[in-house]
Order: sequence, then structure tokens, then C-alpha cells
Amino acid sequence: MTETTHTRTSTLRRGYAPSRFGQLHYVECGEGEPVLLLHQTPRSWTEYLDVLPLVGARHRAIAMDTLGFGASAKPEGPHSVERFADGVADLVDALGLDRFHLVGHHTGGVIAVEVAARFQDRVASLLLSAAAFVDDEKRNGAGHGRIDHVDPKPDGSHLLELWNRRRGFYRAGEEAGLTRYVIDALTVLDRVEEGHQALRRYLMEPRLPHITARTLAVCAPDDHYSLPSLPKFAAALGCETRVLSDGHTAAPEQVPEEFARTVLAWVDHRPGGDSA
Repeated sequence: MTETTHTRTSTLRRGYAPSRFGQLHYVECGEGEPVLLLHQTPRSWTEYLDVLPLVGARHRAIAMDTLGFGASAKPEGPHSVERFADGVADLVDALGLDRFHLVGHHTGGVIAVEVAARFQDRVASLLLSAAAFVDDEKRNGAGHGRIDHVDPKPDGSHLLELWNRRRGFYRAGEEAGLTRYVIDALTVLDRVEEGHQALRRYLMEPRLPHITARTLAVCAPDDHYSLPSLPKFAAALGCETRVLSDGHTAAPEQVPEEFARTVLAWVDHRPGGDSA
């Protein structure tokens, strides 16, 4: 079952696909070669709200809700990057995507690593946006504090606390994106940290040699959490890297035009980044 939403530039089509875990929610736009976009946690497809119609102008752009987040099924038991990737695999098969381009942002980038390692030549290209390079330093590092956790309060003050958790990642005028974050986090408030925890448990290094897709690693200049991962991915995968002109951890929302141009240039293999 699908429904459509009209944006100023094109039509977003919403749908659900069956999986071993229950239904998976996705939103798509456009026709042609599929480009699958994976969001960070605890977000949903809305992280790509402004990117979808831009990529969808030339390709079939698909943004799914990661298993356990957004409107996708929320199975019991511990989350893991591997289980998130199982959800992606089920969606890909349900939609009949024999070959597809893959984009992942933050947690979505780590999930994309696992998916690309599994699907290998079925992944036409891979774009890792602000993906963490999960090595022993990342897994064992100090300072693994809670990123999004808040304790519900009878007076609702936890809503402001949740807002302030990410306020520093957004600039004045970007409150719409911050509002979408709060909505997504409230949807999974009892498990809001588990995506971050799953990422830090992931054994990434043995999976990297299995990736065969041409790969680009990018990051926003103010995203100091992920910027140090670019040279690590370059060394491990021999891939190209690029720093965007602006943005923080919410780059797809903060610089959607540049983000979409970067995706299209890589998908269409224009090395200079010009998608015109």
C-alpha cells in the first residue's frame, strides 16, 4: 500500500514493505536507477525530506526508516548493525532492487558498510556521509555518554531537555530540522540510545575488505565527531574523501542542495562533483 505527498518540486510516494521483522516504512521519489538512503539514529526518513526530490529528479530515490525507528517495525531484543542491515536487505528484496546505489549518513553510514559488504556487486556505488570508522578506539573509547537519552518528567520538561540535547548541532533558522529530530526521538524514547550503542559494538574492520563498490566518504566541516573518520576510510578502502562546504551532524537538512549534488555526482560518476 502506498500514498503520495506533493512537494513543491515533485511527488513523494510512501509505502510499506514486508520483512521478517514486520513492515518496513519507506518514502520514494522519481524513477530510474535506485538510490537508497539510510538515516542516522534516532532519526527517520525525514532527515532526507529536502534531499529526496533533488535526487529523485534523476533517479528513483528511496529513504527507508531503519528497522526499529520511524514507522518501521520495532522488534524486541537488542539492536545491532547486523540486524539493521537485515532490515535493509529485506526491503531491497521486497522492492526487487537487483542493483542499487547506497547512501548512509552517520549510523546509516555504518549500516551501509555492512550492507555493501554483504551485497558487494549489487551495490553500484557507496557514499558514506559522516560515518563513524568503528575500530578499537571507537569501541573502547572513553566518553561514551548518553547522546539523546532523557528521563520523562510529569511536567513535560524532558521535551525541552530533548530539544537542547541537539540544539548545538543546528543554527538559528534550522528549527524545522530540530523539530523533526524531536519527533523522531519521541517515537523511540524508550530505546533512543540503542542505535548509538549498536554502532559502538560493531566489528567493522573485517567487513571492509568485502566492499567492492566504488566508495566516497564525505563529512560536513563542523561535524567534529565524524571528520576524523575520513582519513581512516581512505586508508582502509582506498576511497576518495570530500569535506562539504558547510554543515554539522544534520548535513542532509542543513545543506540539502550540496548534499544532493554530491550524491548525484557520485552516483553518475562525475568526479568533479558537478551534477549539472
